[in-house]
Amino acid sequence: MKTLIQGGRLIDPASGTDRLADIAIAAGRIVGIGQLPADFTPNRVIDASGCIVAPGLVDLSMRLREPGQEYAGMLASETAAAVAGGVTSLVCPPDTEPVLDEPGLVQMLKYRAERLHQSRVFPLGALTRGLKGEVLTEMVELTDSGCVAFSQAEVPIVNTQVLQRALQYAATFGYSVWLRPQDFWLGKGVAASGPLATRLGLAGIPVSAEVIALQTLFELLRGVCKAPGTQVQLHLCRISSAAGLELVRQAKAEGLPVTCDISVHNLHLTDIDIGYFDSRLRLQPPVRQQRDREALRRGLADGTIDALVSDHNPVDADAKILPFAEAEAGATAVELLLGLAWKWAEQDGVPLARALAVLTQGPAAVLGNSLGTLASSIGRVVEGGVADLCVIDPKGYWTVGEDTLRSRGKHTPFGGHELPVSVRATLVAGQLAYDALAASRA
Repeated sequence: MKTLIQGGRLIDPASGTDRLADIAIAAGRIVGIGQLPADFTPNRVIDASGCIVAPGLVDLSMRLREPGQEYAGMLASETAAAVAGGVTSLVCPPDTEPVLDEPGLVQMLKYRAERLHQSRVFPLGALTRGLKGEVLTEMVELTDSGCVAFSQAEVPIVNTQVLQRALQYAATFGYSVWLRPQDFWLGKGVAASGPLATRLGLAGIPVSAEVIALQTLFELLRGVCKAPGTQVQLHLCRISSAAGLELVRQAKAEGLPVTCDISVHNLHLTDIDIGYFDSRLRLQPPVRQQRDREALRRGLADGTIDALVSDHNPVDADAKILPFAEAEAGATAVELLLGLAWKWAEQDGVPLARALAVLTQGPAAVLGNSLGTLASSIGRVVEGGVADLCVIDPKGYWTVGEDTLRSRGKHTPFGGHELPVSVRATLVAGQLAYDALAASRA
């Protein structure tokens, strides 16, 4: 299939491109940008007039709920939701049932994802067996089976000696370790510590839970980096506080190999939005006070924060319609990722290229060499590269609701909100994975 995307405004933050340009696609790759090959005759033409053509979005935190939790979401439903949101590559945490700590489980997940021909799925392997924080997994075997990095998902490692050994072992092979910084003991609450949590009688999670975990990680990382011939990349998942972000900024200035991301929930919401125990706001990490939110928004704009993630975690209705403290943490968000990034850019006067960079170039750089042969083309638009693209309607306003979400999970704090843009089409390896016009007719 040869495809021509015609008349669109191409914005590629990685190359600094922002111009009108047609894009020719053949055999799953981009064969022409602007000037098309002389012998190129398309089988399909996508009219992108008035639209923006951008690299396919890369989401670094998206739970598929499969294997083991299919009642909340399935591989097919959640990857369909991803391409509807323009996401062509996604990273899934290892806290499935069973945990992704065996090569066979990883291979099965990747095989099933590839058969769907929707978003590319990049699994994170468990850092410790069963995520119990006791025994390290066979990282080499998990990497060979398709894992791009190693994580504990939401389970902190209590034993700092195990954590140190995990970083040392990963450094020996140049692997990346992805951790959400939260102290095990201080992080047992359900909402951000503060006046609101106190007034509502909710167990609080103080900022110090994140700060203490970050300080521990950075001190261990300094020791690992001193060893000759070792290299480890530490990615910090979903920073939630101004104090935590400042520590990350200092670590980067020091030269430590650190990257970080934040979720769309912490970018837009504060603890006040919990209102009268709205369980849709039961999230991990919790949304914090306004000063934290504003610091995160500035950090995303100035480049301290490398990527914006959906933190998509579909939750079954029975697990969400409960008292706030008993409800399961999580929300549906992958289809909202682009719209919420766009909304942030409009509200804060952030250039459009930067808003797209935190969804494409930034997360692709976090993945780096773990992408293998895809490293040179994921998150960017380049001749000869894979044709992972999304066509964006900048005036495609839509309202978030159960009938407009393709994910099996329907619970989101942004239910009823109007978002300023929508995805017209998504291509993965040149194949049309999502067509808004066809979807509206279905």
